[in-house]
Amino acid sequence: MGASHTGAPKSTDKPLVHPAPSLGGGARLRNYFLTGLVVAGPVAITLWLTWSFVTWVDALVQPFIPVQYRPETYLPWRIPGTGLIIAFLALTMLGFFTANLVGRTLVEFGERLLDRMPLVRSLYKGLKQVFETLFSETGSSFRKVALIEFPSPGMWSLVFLSASPGQQVSDRLPAGEHVSCFMPCTPNPTTGFFFYVPKSRIIELDMTVEAAAKLVMSAGMIQPNGNEGQKKLAALAAAAQTIQAAEAAGKAAAAEHAAEDREGAGRDGDAARKAAATAG
Repeated sequence: MGASHTGAPKSTDKPLVHPAPSLGGGARLRNYFLTGLVVAGPVAITLWLTWSFVTWVDALVQPFIPVQYRPETYLPWRIPGTGLIIAFLALTMLGFFTANLVGRTLVEFGERLLDRMPLVRSLYKGLKQVFETLFSETGSSFRKVALIEFPSPGMWSLVFLSASPGQQVSDRLPAGEHVSCFMPCTPNPTTGFFFYVPKSRIIELDMTVEAAAKLVMSAGMIQPNGNEGQKKLAALAAAAQTIQAAEAAGKAAAAEHAAEDREGAGRDGDAARKAAATAG
């Protein structure tokens, strides 16, 4: 009686390679859509706002231009921006003449006339002070950004620092240096609260007024640490590239795994046949 030898299938020591999880078609489309939205959204809104401003100025200036001097009188189409150019040239010439002695004399004469009108006088003076404060090179409107502890202890809010209080106000305030603060509201920074506060109770920030306005309008989503839009765009592009690389790696790993399975099955089949032949 011959001794029978049973052959055991050989086992491989290589670990199984699992393919990297890949996102479905819907997730890829979502990433591509968001990337396109980040690219096209700011451009579209900027172009729309620019076009709206140009057409608005054209509509204001056009009634003052005689028909024979309008470009559309001689051209089959309308040229946008003509009114904006004329308004810019007119304001520049007005500033040039106002800087001269004759221009200043005419402006003073006009202001004296407006000063005799009860209702118009207050409106004109208020608007003139606002425009001089906002557009004057020596103005002090919103030059700095600071933090103030408001509305309760431990809670801090952004404020814009404007001009120092006048003599009439500072004489009535408690002892110490005070500053004028404007705290804008979110998301509309044109509304807010104005108050005087001791300078020792504020913390000045190394931040521009434009960056602080973006921070307020976005409710903290746009931080002043660089161009967040470009960073998000780069992150979305990197995510799309990572997804594509992961899918390619997963397909390659799956193909390699299938080849190893076929090779292992072949070796097991050969071993089983040899064992059966030995037993026979």
